[in-house]
Amino acid sequence: MTASRAYVASPQIDTAAPHSARIWDYWLGGKDNYVVDRAVGDAYRKVFPGIVDIARAQRLFLCRVVRFLAGEMGVRQFLDIGTGLPASDNTHEVAQRVAPDARVVYVDNDPLVLAHGRALLTSMPEGATDFIDADVCAPDVIVEQAAATLLDLQRPVAVLMLGILGHIGDDEAHLLVQRAMAPLVPGSYLAVCDGIVTSAARAQAHGLYNESGAAPYTLRTSNQIARFLDGLELVDPGEHGTGMVAPHLWRPELASVERVIDVEARAGVGRKVR
Repeated sequence: MTASRAYVASPQIDTAAPHSARIWDYWLGGKDNYVVDRAVGDAYRKVFPGIVDIARAQRLFLCRVVRFLAGEMGVRQFLDIGTGLPASDNTHEVAQRVAPDARVVYVDNDPLVLAHGRALLTSMPEGATDFIDADVCAPDVIVEQAAATLLDLQRPVAVLMLGILGHIGDDEAHLLVQRAMAPLVPGSYLAVCDGIVTSAARAQAHGLYNESGAAPYTLRTSNQIARFLDGLELVDPGEHGTGMVAPHLWRPELASVERVIDVEARAGVGRKVR
């Protein structure tokens, strides 16, 4: 595999305070985390063990969405906003297994994620990847830079915003989504997945998390998350529901997936039709 371009990592990493991306990495079983992150992650998991299921379900949702879009829908361009730390089966790896010519642009401005960005800049020779250092709150800049470096805005683009909108207030988050999708042609897609709260344990654990010093994250209702897809045509999630579903129930690849646990997150995909 080859790198798409040179990349300079940011050196500004604080290992003394808990970090949301590193905590998430810990819940996924990764190694890019520190004692302070594991302490916060363990405290959350002690009160609400289901957080590990949420992290894993969201990761597997990403894989299925990318396979579906690159395969059945023929999408060849992906814009992954709020990338987070590299893990197994990153967006470009999943997409290029299906379509070697797929192009993927990752977006993040977190120093830790930027430091690991080189791992995301590999690509099959037929395709390409890029990494943009930009704030999610500047979607116009993101789309403009992505178009300048790699993406063709005359062709459909799949935008992934997974686990990122909870870090942004309601009104601003909706505006950001609209601005990100506005320049894209019909046939483009938006995939979202964020946390909800349906249990007292989840609420208690999350309250402690938001007091830990890690970047605060707002849990929403399923209907509130669904609003991010307003104006788009919802993609059928499969036999287990319509519209927004728990991430492990969105087009599961097993013959049957039972609702063994309530994964307190909701996921959905919308298609731009005009």
